Amino acid sequence: MHPVTPFRRAWAPIAVLAGTALHDPNRAQRTFTEMTFTSLLLVIGVVVPLAALYGFLSWWVTHFSVTDTELRIRTGLLFRRTAHIRLDRLQAVDITQPLLARFFGVVKLKMDVIGTDSKDELAYLSERDARALRAELLARAAGFAPETAHEVGEAPVEHLLYVQPRTLVVSLLLSGSVWALVLAGLIVPPLLWMATHSVGVLIATGLPLLGMAGASSVGRFVKEYGWTVGGSPDGLRIDHGLLDKLHETVPPGRVQTVHIVEPLLWRRRGWVRVELAVAGSSNDLLVPVAPRATAEALVARVLPGVTVPRELSHAPGRAGWVTPVWWRGYGLRVTDTVFVARTGLLTRRLSLVPHAKVQSVRLTQGPWERKHRITDVHVDTGANKTVTARRRDADEAAALLSAQADRSRTGRREARPDRWMASPGTDRPGDPEGDRPG
Repeated sequence: MHPVTPFRRAWAPIAVLAGTALHDPNRAQRTFTEMTFTSLLLVIGVVVPLAALYGFLSWWVTHFSVTDTELRIRTGLLFRRTAHIRLDRLQAVDITQPLLARFFGVVKLKMDVIGTDSKDELAYLSERDARALRAELLARAAGFAPETAHEVGEAPVEHLLYVQPRTLVVSLLLSGSVWALVLAGLIVPPLLWMATHSVGVLIATGLPLLGMAGASSVGRFVKEYGWTVGGSPDGLRIDHGLLDKLHETVPPGRVQTVHIVEPLLWRRRGWVRVELAVAGSSNDLLVPVAPRATAEALVARVLPGVTVPRELSHAPGRAGWVTPVWWRGYGLRVTDTVFVARTGLLTRRLSLVPHAKVQSVRLTQGPWERKHRITDVHVDTGANKTVTARRRDADEAAALLSAQADRSRTGRREARPDRWMASPGTDRPGDPEGDRPG
């Protein structure tokens, strides 16, 4: 690891003392006031060297190595832990640069591995070493031979999208959820104050509401600032962040669901937001705001061969007896490649699930729905997510249930490999001719 890494670990002993003080603040205050200047200097003289020693030893015992088949990370000062990350299960390597790390020119590498929820990381590495290691790991995962992987270098990037800060600000101002939280923070606390005259109740309700409004506006602006999307052989690359810089990758073949979100106040400008459900990954956003045509072009890069349908079949009129007014926002379309469902009347949400990613299909019908022959169709994906086509005709839903198994089977047979730089029926780069992976 980079020599600046010990500073990352040095805060742990100090955090233990701070936690002890917060656990019993009155006792901590009495102890502090009773301490003399000499004893205070003595404590500082013990804590600071102890923290420095802990940080140094943690850095000293942390190692990583790359073998022919895996990345090994060994950590632990008292309890040793060794992570074995199979390169053929590696789906993305993200680069994260917190604000303080930017001053030292160091970054974190986070490994996104198929079948795991948590990410192992290497922190910290110099930017140059991190990018070289990332390129080698992705080349190994793509199938290049170990002796040539380090020569491949970083894959070229094609610029696809940049979200202007002004566009991002306007989109946040036109988000109804932000204004709803602000209005709730300004209206609800005074009403509770008139009812209870309690300062505690006022603070307990007002601060969380204003905090959520800030997270939905300022927090999103800080996180999504400078949003850039680029295309490369190892997937779509996303760079963003005002304070903490993040470099993420949407791996090919791992996207289970795409959601195109269209808030009411965005429709006049033709803007949408594109969210993702990626198996085994926390990367859940592709585009914070963009014109619909641009967003659909990026969706076609994430889901090759898929065209976003414009016309959807509406729920039958008798669905109004089950869901008055809102039933008009429900829609469904099933193409040769994708299952498409729309929900929402004010904020439209169009969900696309490739047939190859469908794990199961379920029908649900309550007593009132059964009376009016209305059924909900649920499609479950590999990302533990569910897309629902609501308020469908019962006969249509039954036919869809029986047909979806054939569509999913055909989709999985024709799907692209979940691997970089590969297409259906091709060998891995660097594999011997005719030696295809099983």
